[in-house]
Formats: sequence, C-alpha cells, structure tokens
Amino acid sequence: MVELRARWDGLVPGPGELADALITRYVERNRRAYRDHYLETVLAALESLIQLSTDPSSVRLAAWFHRAVHEPGGTPAEDAEASAHLAEELLPQYGIEPIRVAEVARLVRLTGELAAPATDTYAPPRRDANGDVLLDAVNAILSADPVRYAVHVAEVRRDAGDRRSALEQRYDDVRELLDGHLYRTQLARQRLGPVARVNLETELAGLDSELPAPWRGWQQAALTATATFCAIGSTVVAIAAAGASWEIPTSQGEASWPPVALALLAFISAPVLFRCARSSSQRACLIAGAVVAVAVTGLLIAWAQAPRTNPALGVGLRVPLLFAALLLLLLAGGAALAASLLRTRTARFLPSRNLGQQLAWLAVPGVVALALLLIVQPLARNYVLSSNERVDRSPRPAGKATPSVLNGTVAWVSKATFGAGAEEAISTQYGIAIPRPNGVVDMLDAATGDLRWRYTRSDSDDRPTIVATGDGAYVLAQFPDVGYLLLDANTGQRKAAWAGRTRGHLIQQAQPLLTGEPATHGSDKLHGLDPNGHERWTFEPGDCSDLDAVASTDAVLAFLGNCGDEPDAMTGLDLKSGKKLWTKTATDTYRRPVVAGGLVVVAEPGGDSDVPAALTAIEPRTGAIKWRWPVPQTWACRTLLNAAGRYLVVVDCPGPSTIENRHTVVTAIDTVTGKTAWQVTARVDPRSKVAVTADGRVVSLSRDTETCWANVIERTGFRQVRLPLGITCSRDAYAVGNQVLVTGDNAVIALR
Repeated sequence: MVELRARWDGLVPGPGELADALITRYVERNRRAYRDHYLETVLAALESLIQLSTDPSSVRLAAWFHRAVHEPGGTPAEDAEASAHLAEELLPQYGIEPIRVAEVARLVRLTGELAAPATDTYAPPRRDANGDVLLDAVNAILSADPVRYAVHVAEVRRDAGDRRSALEQRYDDVRELLDGHLYRTQLARQRLGPVARVNLETELAGLDSELPAPWRGWQQAALTATATFCAIGSTVVAIAAAGASWEIPTSQGEASWPPVALALLAFISAPVLFRCARSSSQRACLIAGAVVAVAVTGLLIAWAQAPRTNPALGVGLRVPLLFAALLLLLLAGGAALAASLLRTRTARFLPSRNLGQQLAWLAVPGVVALALLLIVQPLARNYVLSSNERVDRSPRPAGKATPSVLNGTVAWVSKATFGAGAEEAISTQYGIAIPRPNGVVDMLDAATGDLRWRYTRSDSDDRPTIVATGDGAYVLAQFPDVGYLLLDANTGQRKAAWAGRTRGHLIQQAQPLLTGEPATHGSDKLHGLDPNGHERWTFEPGDCSDLDAVASTDAVLAFLGNCGDEPDAMTGLDLKSGKKLWTKTATDTYRRPVVAGGLVVVAEPGGDSDVPAALTAIEPRTGAIKWRWPVPQTWACRTLLNAAGRYLVVVDCPGPSTIENRHTVVTAIDTVTGKTAWQVTARVDPRSKVAVTADGRVVSLSRDTETCWANVIERTGFRQVRLPLGITCSRDAYAVGNQVLVTGDNAVIALR
C-alpha cells in the first residue's frame, strides 16, 4: 500500500484522496483478481517504459484507472469501459483538463483488448506511443516471476467462475497471446518478452494436463503421418514400377533409372517431410513446397512421355505405377506443407500426445496401405487393361446360323480371319468366336461369316484360350500375363476382368462355370463362380492328388483323388450354394466325366487298357447310379465321349488298335434309358480327329490323290461327301453347334 501511495505522489495536484479511493477499489474484499500486487507490477513496468510515451501523466493515470472497476466474471472489455467512465467522472473533480481526461479514458478503453497483432500494422507516422506503452505495462504481469505469475493466473481463473469454463477460456486466451506478439514496443519485447513467453507456455502445458483434450491435435498428427507414410508408399510403388516395363513390347533403349531415382527421392523425402510437418519455419514450408513442385513436374513429364497405343504397341504397368508414385509424393508434400502452415497459424501449441494423435498415427498407415492394395493396384491394372484393348465392330445385327447338311457345297467363306486358331472356335448366342495369335478374338456372323467384332490386346502376343459362358452371352478369354477377361458376345466390349486372386484358376467347366485352384500349401479348392469372376462358393476337400468336377443345371459332381489320408471319393455339391449334398467312396478311379441329358457319365477303368470297362451314368444331385453301359471288350481305341442332346455319342474302333484297322464305330446311347439308340460302323481311319455336331453327327476329313472328302457317320449310316477345292484337308473339321467348319488358304469356311 505504501509503495502504491508513493507512486501516486505528484501525479494529480492536491491531497491523495483520489489515490486512496483507487487503491481501496483494488483491495476490496470481494475482488478476486487484479488486486494491489497486480497494480504494483503494472506501475513498476510502466516506469521502465514511460520514456517512450508522449504524455507520461495520461499514461500513468490510465494505468491507475484501467482495472479500477472490476466485476467477478467480467470480461476485460466490460472492465475497461466501466473504468473509463469512472475516470471521466472523477478526474474533472480534481482539476484535470478535459483534453487529458479524454486521453486517459481512451487509453483505459484500449486495455479491453490486450492481445497484440501478429505483425506490426502501425506505420511510424500514426503510431500510438501512449497506447503501446500502457498496453505493454498492463501485459507486464506476464513476465512476472513464476510464483507471482502463478498467483495471478490462479486469481484470474477463480474469478472467472465455473472451473471448466474458466479453464477453456484461459486456454483460448493464452493461445491467442502466444500466437501474436506479446508486446508492442521493441524495448518491452527485449526486456519482458522471453520471460513472458516461458510463463505462458508453462501455463499452457499445465492447462493441457487439466483440460480433457483426447482429440486435440489429431489434424496435425494426421497430416504429419500422411506426409510420412505417403512418401513411404511412393517409395514402394516406385520400386514396383522399376520392375515393370514402360511399353509393350519392351524397347531395348528403355531407360530404367527414372523409377529408381523416384524411389530414392521418395525414400529421402519421408524423414525430411516428417520434420517439415512438425516445424513452423519458413524453410520447412519451402522444402515441402519443393517436393510438391518436383511431383507436379514429374507428373507433367510422365504424361507427355506416356506411350500412345496401337495394335502393335501397348502401355506397360510402369506407366500407371509411376503416376501413382508421383501422386503419392505430391500428397506427401502437400500434407507436410499444410501441417507446417497449420502449426504456424493455429496449432503451434499442442499436447505432446493424446488419444486423437495416437489414433491418427495408427490409422493413417493403415489407410495408406489399404489405398495401395484396394485403389492404386486395381486402378493401375484397370488402366493397363483399358489402354491396351481395342474393339473394332460392325453395326449389323447377328444372323442366325444355318445347320450344315453336308451336301458338298460351301455356305460362306470368311476372309476376315485366318484359319489359324479356327479349330478352337466356340459357339455363342451372337456368332462364332475364334481365338487368334497376337492377342486377338474374332466374332464371326454364323449366317454369313462376316466379321462382327474384333477384340485386340496390345500387351499380348499369344493366342488366348476362350470358352463360352453365361448361356452363350459372354466369351471368357484367358490372355497370358493378363488373366481372364469377360467379353460381351454381342459387342465385344469387356464387361469384367477377374481379380488378381482368381487369375490363376483353371477352368473346370464353362457352363455352368467351375474353376479349380491347385494347392501350393493347404487345401486344393473348387470354386463356383459367376461369369464376372465373383465367387459364390468354395469347396476345400484337402490336399488332393487329383480334383476334377463337372456340373449339371443344379448340382456339381466332384471327383476327389487321394485327399490326404482319405480314399478316392465322389462328392455332390449344390450348384448355387456349394453345400455338400452327399459323399461316396469310389472303389474305382472314374475318368472323362461328361454331362449328357442331366446325368454325369463317367468311364470305369478297364485295367491297364485305355479302353474303359463300362460307362456309368450318375445322378449328380443324389449320387444314384442310373445305368451302366458295358463297353465291348473288342474295342481298342480312345473311346471318345461327346454329349449330343439327350444322347451320349461314343466313338471308338471295333478291333485292335493297329495301323491295319481302318474302321470306326459310332454309338449313340439314350441317356434316359441307358440303351443303345443306334450304332454305325464305317470304314474311316479311327485315328482321324472327329467333330461331333449337336445333333450327334460325327464328321472327319480324309484325302485321296485328288480330292478332299468329308466322312459323315450319322443315325442313318455312313456317307462320304466330296468337298470343293480350296479346303485344307490336312487340318481337321470342327463343329460349332450343328454347323461344320473347315479351313482354307487364310480363311474359315462353313459347309452347307
């Protein structure tokens, strides 16, 4: 009290009644904060700065009055306004001239906002020297010794009322002070600034421990983690790109250093960006910005250098992988830059660790890994698939095939496709699909032989393997190094590409679609799939020496050979769900299963001979044996089994398998009764490859010195048909439904 009274002497002429009245206000019993020791600190600091003011008396009076009125829980602005009114009321009573009273009131009102601007916005000619000195003196309490500062803070928080609200308000106030300049004058910054900042940061750390802040700072942690792990992800993708080709076929002069250089850059960037994201310095922002610039430049160069595809040149996997690595590096640099700017502006003072930050550091690497597996890898594969495919098609609708009556004339000649690969032609709802070398699938109109569409892949040099599925609505083509692609049989457009995990499956049956997966470890697998590769069910019998399966319209019959310690067995499965219906031990190893008339017909082994002992028909849903057809013991050839509607067509030779035997026997078995419907023996070389039409006709080609002949064995007997010139007899005939095709010089020919 004495020290305060001494500081007043001479400030206002006359006795010290005004000083006593003001001191009384600062020591009132109901006042919790801004008491006499606070005023003493302000006045002491003011004396060290007063030489910077232009009106020292007004500044001193404003310091005495600035908290003369204070209500518990009141805001600084409310206190300043009430204190300014008090000065305007009392000072004229003591002879203070009006101009000084106005200046004092103005200065007191300035103390309602104590936080300094982030940067100096005052121009020298308009600088408010009196206001700067007063506000710096009022903020001098921030640089008090730690004990006095702690007492002041406790008083302010107690004065604010509700503890939780007081803590949150104080936290915001301290953050606002630290985010700007604490003092306006250079002298105060030098003398008071360092200590004040230490006090405030110590208080903020204490508030962090008191305030429940489980999530504060998660954005900063997430950005830092994103910068770090995206750079790591960029490294991984760039390394993968180094092992892929830029274009297909790979050129000898193709440079391999760009992905290696990018991987090295991304690897170095990971720790650098981690430090940048945790720093608010200008250098950190410049480094993060440089990484962004490098990534953008790399993307532009890669875009300009990307190969332009044509039927002979395709895009390699390195192209999308390099784009993905650069995008990840761009994301990493952008995240580090955002984190650095966020730390500079609003998030400089964060708890060292909390639940939100820990979860962010755990979640971000998981998200990056999932993005690589579920987004980057599929997008890269889809980019390559889309970029390397071409579809050329005719707008004309599909015609209806005319069955071949085999009268020695030609129905049509297709010059649109070469004969190579025609023996692997398949029938669809919209024409005849033929695989060709160099990754091509042709669809011919079954009525005219015209080319309806051609699907070409630039990244494949081999002939694809094709099957018809989806009741002939789709062509499922397997391209080496690409996998299974589902093509629309009407348009040639790709409808789906089987996922990577199904690319190694083996087609067991195309309609309905079954695939097998041999075990490298664990169990062999049998899959029921939709045409697009979607897996409906999986059957795992164990590690088997042999696993085959066929299916009827509603059931699957799986043949299991030596699965672990189990004996050979047959198992029936539901076609839709894969549910096991029945299992039977197989005393014999059945071979060559064929689905005919809704039954599965298998060949019983005949000892050491390739000729079976009998043909057995099994009902696949129940496992019941419907009939058994003994194979004559005199038969000695291959015993070919072919389904033809309700009949099973069996092709063999009625005698020893010798060069002298020139006869072939064809037998049609009624699958309903298991009886022979008809049987014809013809003088046809049994070693000739035969084609069996959907109505049960067996056709092969033979040649004499001048003419090519079609040998036709059918229900009515045997006949030979002279074929026109131009047909290549050295190649076999093949049947597509009831249409018989042969090949000529660079052409596919349909027989009438």
